[in-house]
Amino acid sequence: MTTPAFSELYLDDAMRNLGEMTEYTMLVTPEIRLEELFRMFTISGYADRFEHGDPAVVSGMSGTELHHRIVDKCYGEYRKWPPALVKYDTEAEYWYGYILAYVQWKLSCSFLDILEKVTFDTLGRLYPALHTVSEERAFIEIEKMMNATGTQATRLQEYRKRLGMSQKELADASGVNVRTLQQYEIRDKDINRASTDKIISLAKVLKCTPEDILELQ
Repeated sequence: MTTPAFSELYLDDAMRNLGEMTEYTMLVTPEIRLEELFRMFTISGYADRFEHGDPAVVSGMSGTELHHRIVDKCYGEYRKWPPALVKYDTEAEYWYGYILAYVQWKLSCSFLDILEKVTFDTLGRLYPALHTVSEERAFIEIEKMMNATGTQATRLQEYRKRLGMSQKELADASGVNVRTLQQYEIRDKDINRASTDKIISLAKVLKCTPEDILELQ
């Protein structure tokens, strides 16, 4: 059994602060996608400190402060940021950070390792069913999904990730329904049987040939 990443004494703070960080990002800096935020989180060095339970990061600063430190460090400039949000309810994005902190604590791995298997698009689909259940129940379902996606990525997914596109972005640009894209990427649907129009449209957006995103037999 995996040993949790750090003492449970810091877990509540870690979850609340990461939830605040993701929600603040969505409301105050919507131009920064959450995928990009977590890449900056890693580049800045704060993710490593968070993942290892550094009290100064998981408990010593709020999620809003963490956001400021990450963005300022990656952009190399200091900004005058709006104050912390004062809200009595939370957005879905709060839950994304909140539950990611719990999953990371349980698995003792990096956030980027988790997000390679469970994207923010996936968390958005899970939110309606899981945000009202216990953290442990949500973790069990997310871990199942992570294990199920441990097989080799589809070529469609590989080309999408090379361009740093989310599934929704690819769907909007190509005109292919996002649910259909998701089914192609987890092999619920065979992309080799997709219509020629869909394949050509996807390939055009992904800057590759139609044959590049078909699965080898």
